[in-house]
Amino acid sequence: MILFENFEINNYLLLLCSTTLTIFIAQYYYKYFTRDNPLPGPLPFPFVGNLLQLYWWFEGNKPFSEYNHKKYGDIYEIYLNRRIIILCRTEYIEKLLTPTTKNSHGIKLPDCEGFDELGIGGKGLVLNNNFVSWKFNRQFFTQAILLPKFTNEAIDWTNKLFDELESYWNKLYLKEEIGKDRLDMLDFAIWFRHFTNDMIIKLLTGERSYSMAAYFNTLGDEKAEYPTAIIDDSVKLVKAFHKQLLGFLFFLFVPSFLRHYVPFFKDKANDLIQNTKFINQRMDEIIERRRQEIENTSLDKPLPNDMLTSVITANTPRSVNFTKTFEETMRPMTNTEIRSIMLDGFIGGTDTTANTLSFIIYHLAHNPDVKKKMLEEIDRIFRGDKTRPITEDDFHNLKYCEAIVKEVSRVCPAVNSFSRCIDKPEEIAGYQWPAGTMFRIDIEAITNNKDYWEDPDKFNPDRWLVEGFEPKKYSFIIFGGGVRICPGRKLAMIELVCLIALLFRKYEIDLIDMKAPLKTESAATTACTELLVKIKLRN
Repeated sequence: MILFENFEINNYLLLLCSTTLTIFIAQYYYKYFTRDNPLPGPLPFPFVGNLLQLYWWFEGNKPFSEYNHKKYGDIYEIYLNRRIIILCRTEYIEKLLTPTTKNSHGIKLPDCEGFDELGIGGKGLVLNNNFVSWKFNRQFFTQAILLPKFTNEAIDWTNKLFDELESYWNKLYLKEEIGKDRLDMLDFAIWFRHFTNDMIIKLLTGERSYSMAAYFNTLGDEKAEYPTAIIDDSVKLVKAFHKQLLGFLFFLFVPSFLRHYVPFFKDKANDLIQNTKFINQRMDEIIERRRQEIENTSLDKPLPNDMLTSVITANTPRSVNFTKTFEETMRPMTNTEIRSIMLDGFIGGTDTTANTLSFIIYHLAHNPDVKKKMLEEIDRIFRGDKTRPITEDDFHNLKYCEAIVKEVSRVCPAVNSFSRCIDKPEEIAGYQWPAGTMFRIDIEAITNNKDYWEDPDKFNPDRWLVEGFEPKKYSFIIFGGGVRICPGRKLAMIELVCLIALLFRKYEIDLIDMKAPLKTESAATTACTELLVKIKLRN
């Protein structure tokens, strides 16, 4: 009798769950098929939208976007926790990227409960939709990064860290004697991910990290000169920074129901929240340490030129721009505000630069005429000197190297798309949209469109040096656009141009397999997963 009753109860619960699920699915697709402005696009699934297609079938954002663009055209829609309108033409994005503070479309992403849950919503620059707070943070960030002293600091540390990189390469790949200790090839992509980790942390915090040293220690019996404990400690923070980017994507695209109630997703969410707490604790320690150093430095003594020092001293008597007017109208930044913009700086300034440099190496190997012109420019400027530090004047004179950076970024942008959200009803791309609509701008579709570029499939840096050449408006948006354009674009260009010169004035760099396609994977960025090369000294 009891078994029968339990069977009845189980059947009732099963029927209830099945009915509820059927009603939910029916309601889901009713809303989908009766939506305003129905656009073509892949069919979404309940609970997950198009996540299955994005991460399982296509294994990344770039192939998913390329397939959809080819199949559905220049405007289509996808569902990733919410409806997203994809725009692939300059005419469609002009209103979204108008470079004025009166533009109401300066929001990168809509308010997201997941970001609040992770503890990053409404802070810093990238995820801050409060215009007053964002403008306040942006002013400090931009002021610090555009200071002439910061430019000099960036070039100086590019030289210093490249010297360190060379010391590792000399020990691993450039020994004269051939034996078991000499490696015959290196993974360029991995080395420069570690290089840019060390570079951006030094420029942002003024403190060293040892990502390159940690990688070097894994490749042979000889170890870096730094203590193991210091290396391990800095690597832990670097890994946490990179994990934070995963957290950003996870809490943006994974629905709340999955994060809270499905074990795998719930465990992942909790792990990412703990990671954020660890970063906050470590960053607060660094900030407080620097505040104490500044306080203990007399006013007549110079301070370091890193971003952290600049934003701590801004609008205080230690600032070079301090006046009584500033004191009355502006306040210094809090630790939380500083921590948030520093995190934005790290996430935006590491992988994008490293990946672009890997793409440059790949395209130069496949375009020997371009490489020859580049070498002629480098040799003309450095006159055979392969060791002197690069200067700011050198950077400004390396015009063809800069053109190469731009052309590689056009052909293969490290950031393949970016988002904007409207905060009031607006007509975009010929449709009237309600406030809160999210748009995704496909950078690669625009930078490779024959309507905007002559011979877009041709790798041609010379196009950037034609007198009077100017890309069609909004057709070259590798750093975004509008009021939310990337504030670190100058730093990225400095680092890339200087590294091209440092590399090629001294080394021959050849791909191990010229026939192998460029190996990438894509999520928020298009990352070079492996680039095997052989290096030797130039004659």
